[in-house]
Amino acid sequence: MTEDPEDMSRLIAAVARARDVDAFEKLFRHFGPRVKAYMMRHTGNHQTAEELMQETMMLVWNKAALFDPDKGKASTWIFTIARNTFISAYRKQNRPEFDPNDPAFVPDDIEPADVEFQNRQEAERVRTALKELPEEQRELVQRSFYGDVSHSDLAEEYGLPLGTVKSRIRMAIAKLRKSLGER
Repeated sequence: MTEDPEDMSRLIAAVARARDVDAFEKLFRHFGPRVKAYMMRHTGNHQTAEELMQETMMLVWNKAALFDPDKGKASTWIFTIARNTFISAYRKQNRPEFDPNDPAFVPDDIEPADVEFQNRQEAERVRTALKELPEEQRELVQRSFYGDVSHSDLAEEYGLPLGTVKSRIRMAIAKLRKSLGER
């Protein structure tokens, strides 16, 4: 059977319109061996070529309504599906294996309970020491360290000279160190 582009287009239209099994069988008999040969050239494996041909022809069946004869011949459309099927299979085959020991997938170690308890106690000591600071120093320290606001932005926000902001933060840090028993 030689390919008559109009006849092939009509067969695809029949599959799209009425799910015509006879029309699809004609398409399959004509294109199946050609698609399999195409896949064989790319894979070098008879079984893989057969599977990819089957997958291609199933896509032709399922996507027949998408074929537009004004945009190209039936053979071009079918071999585009075949090419995309091959590329998808190739990509799936060449994906790296999942390595459960990859550091990106290994959860962080859980801190021992005593370390977590000690960290909580230390955080509470810092909160208590912060409460003991004069309000203007406490606000500047909290905004600077916890809010990640620059000293110049704080000076502008509070309407203070930059040197005053830096002095208050330095005094606050010195008081915190003394309160926490650090040098």
